Amino acid sequence: MRNYTTQMDAARKGILTPEIKTVAEKEHMETDKLMKLVAEGKVAICANKNHKSLNPEGVGSMLRTKINVNLGVSRDCKDYNIEMQKVMSAVELGAEAIMDLSSHGDTQPFRRKLTSECPAMIGTVPVYDSVIHYQRDLATLTAQDFLDVIRMHAEDGVDFVTLHCGITRKTIEQIKKHKRKMNIVSRGGSLVFAWMSMTGEENPFYEYYDEILDICEEYDVTISLGDACRPGCLADATDVCQIEELVRLGELTKRAWDHNVQVMVEGPGHVPLDQVAANMKVQQTICMGAPFYVLGPIVTDIAPGYDHITSAIGGAVAAMNGASFLCYVTPAEHLALPNVEDTKQGIIASKIAAHAADIAKGIPGARDIDDKMADARRVLDWDAQFECALDPETAKAIRDSRKPEDDHSDTCSMCGKFCAVRSMNKALAGEYIDIL
Repeated sequence: MRNYTTQMDAARKGILTPEIKTVAEKEHMETDKLMKLVAEGKVAICANKNHKSLNPEGVGSMLRTKINVNLGVSRDCKDYNIEMQKVMSAVELGAEAIMDLSSHGDTQPFRRKLTSECPAMIGTVPVYDSVIHYQRDLATLTAQDFLDVIRMHAEDGVDFVTLHCGITRKTIEQIKKHKRKMNIVSRGGSLVFAWMSMTGEENPFYEYYDEILDICEEYDVTISLGDACRPGCLADATDVCQIEELVRLGELTKRAWDHNVQVMVEGPGHVPLDQVAANMKVQQTICMGAPFYVLGPIVTDIAPGYDHITSAIGGAVAAMNGASFLCYVTPAEHLALPNVEDTKQGIIASKIAAHAADIAKGIPGARDIDDKMADARRVLDWDAQFECALDPETAKAIRDSRKPEDDHSDTCSMCGKFCAVRSMNKALAGEYIDIL
């Protein structure tokens, strides 16, 4: 029988939960140290008590950087079997979280399948599902309708929910006054903005925040405070709308912690490279060290088809400077729903960014695999190199497609016998070095 409500509540009571124990082992951290970080809100262990298949992970700047993969069907792409393929592929490639952002059809069976079978953290955005669940236009929904969907997702075992609590009726005037280039690009944020505009009422996720906290505490659901005003282009980065919302998210973080509810704070968005580190530091200060969950950040607006690369550049700098959680971006960003290959490309790019940042931060054990790769390369052990690779299948396929000649098969087809590693090994061993 659990004698605590949430992981934060347990940590504050000095109770070592199975989830805290597992995360401590994964992070090579003493359980007492991890419990202190969870109690303070600096680490979130997103672990709904109804998610029975979960292999728990911790999210915090002092831990390994985690990545999230967005999936889900839409009216134009509605094959749940393909989405499940993406889920399994994402987990195999090392994604720690899956967000189901479905915006069409009967979403509950897929959501329940995720929380019954998927070991990764599962996240959702309940405001999307509200329109779908009730099959009614946005303006006809009530605050209670939104709250009931949050409860439904919590009962279904979702580990974290993105809620756009930080925009209020004041935001409507700000958006009109400051005349952003891209206005609001957050899908959930735009829906909340539209609902407020049409009904004349206050944001229900802000107005009824205490009731939401009660639901989240009951099921141990982590709130991911959505950044409705995240910049959608470089021109809008770090503007009044973004920072004013962030200040309110800091206040909401404190209120959640007072309820023993864990929090992550979502961040930009499109940000020039020279502003990324500053954005991370501002968030850490305003939100008191709560884990920061960033989309990218995307550091240039002109690379459709390659935004997995622009986001990996921003993501590495963000994580190195305090971001805890990177939301992947695929080559299809701004263009289409990602297919299976897009999903793979986005995950690999995000994993590279996360790993590079972990090395820079000095996370214990982060560089071990890189050192193993160097050892394998020094002795030209190709199989050992593939074992160390983030994507062994692709690495092996590239080498097999362009094999070197038989008499220099210990090298690659780029250098052949001109290979520096081969020449140095032979020279240091006192052997004759044949080049032609």
